[in-house]
Amino acid sequence: MIEKDTYNTIETATEGILFKEKNSKFFGFAYPVLNEDDVKFHLENLKKEHHSARHWCYAYQIGAEQVVYRANDDGEPSNSAGMPIYGQIQSFDVTNVLIVVVRYFGGVKLGVGGLISAYKTTAQLTLEAATKVEKTINKTFLITFDYKNMNTVMRIIKEKNLNITNQKLHLDCQITISVRKNEADIVYEIFNHLFEINIKEI
Repeated sequence: MIEKDTYNTIETATEGILFKEKNSKFFGFAYPVLNEDDVKFHLENLKKEHHSARHWCYAYQIGAEQVVYRANDDGEPSNSAGMPIYGQIQSFDVTNVLIVVVRYFGGVKLGVGGLISAYKTTAQLTLEAATKVEKTINKTFLITFDYKNMNTVMRIIKEKNLNITNQKLHLDCQITISVRKNEADIVYEIFNHLFEINIKEI
């Protein structure tokens, strides 16, 4: 059985999707993120931009194989905001994504049920508006070789349509390649069997 080596994420930021409930306004934002610094950056920007809002509730998930996630209610009743938002990330089956819902309080309390529904709906509308893309889970290899073996290495890279992410071509050459997970073992074996050429996963 071939293991799944793809994941879904969003291509670009989707901002300011509005949902209204009993005078409260909920604005949904979705951002592609790769790490917690990205999350912090977007949250800080939103808090500056919407400084008069009451709550900035969010959830994010990062990673394709080892997943890291967090849900934050930001002062709303426990599990009434962050987890409903995170539930939508799960139901849309996306990762490397941050969803923030900014709430402007309209003077009418919604109750926990109302809040869960409002945060869930806003996250859902935001993800529906976002452009989803499928990406491959890749492994990265470092190939080291003498310059004289350059043609051999480049021929295989071309034949196998491999993606070079970095290269240092001097007397001793180093090329970093990114290989789709399901093809990684085959590519590794090809290079590993070649004389005077080293390959290792990084």
